Amino acid sequence: MSEEVTYADLNFQNSGKTQKIQELDPVETKEPPAPSHVWTKIALGLTFLLFLLLLLGLGILGSVIYKLQNAQEDLQRNVSLQQMGNVNSSEKIQNLSIALQTMATRLCRELQKKEQGHKCKPCPQDWEWHANRCYRLSSVPDTWENSQKSCAHHNASLLKINNKDAQDFVKSLRNNYWLGASPRQSSSYYDVKVDDSIMSNIWSKSNLTDLNKAYCGYLNRKYIYYYPCSEQKYAICEKMSGPVRVESVLG
Repeated sequence: MSEEVTYADLNFQNSGKTQKIQELDPVETKEPPAPSHVWTKIALGLTFLLFLLLLLGLGILGSVIYKLQNAQEDLQRNVSLQQMGNVNSSEKIQNLSIALQTMATRLCRELQKKEQGHKCKPCPQDWEWHANRCYRLSSVPDTWENSQKSCAHHNASLLKINNKDAQDFVKSLRNNYWLGASPRQSSSYYDVKVDDSIMSNIWSKSNLTDLNKAYCGYLNRKYIYYYPCSEQKYAICEKMSGPVRVESVLG
């Protein structure tokens, strides 16, 4: 019984102390101050100002890009016009050069009719000019092989009658001339008309190496015959003619 009284007294004393502590040290709770209306207005003003600056910057950037694009288009247009002008000028110069060359060639042919060996002739001395080729008729007979070497010495070759211009040139010739026909092992029953020579296979390359026992083609008026290559005949060399120099027909 005495223990219960003592416990009650202790509880009462403790509760009294707690009440006194609460009365002596009350806890004060302060609320944060409300934001000022002035700072709110300043923040809104700065935000609006930044927005305006951003719009202004975007406008300036767009204007610069637009000007750059226009400048690039103008530059490309000018370059294209200049290139077209250069091409047109080059074509005009080329066409003029071709026209002058054609006129000079025609005039030179007329001068050749009046004066054989005129300086405008685009062939070496002692060579004949026909169409766009130069022809040389040898004055001393020789073997086919030596005749071939002689033509090569003049940067030419033995005549091959495989085109219309060559056919026209040989029609007036009377002597027998070695030609650039391929050597054969036999001459029996083999001859070709000059009029049929263009499509003939006698101009193809031959593999014969021993010309002492071979037969070579030669021109005899309207026909091409074969004869021992070691025999001697005249020869016809041919090569392409050069262009007629314009200044050679002017004086």
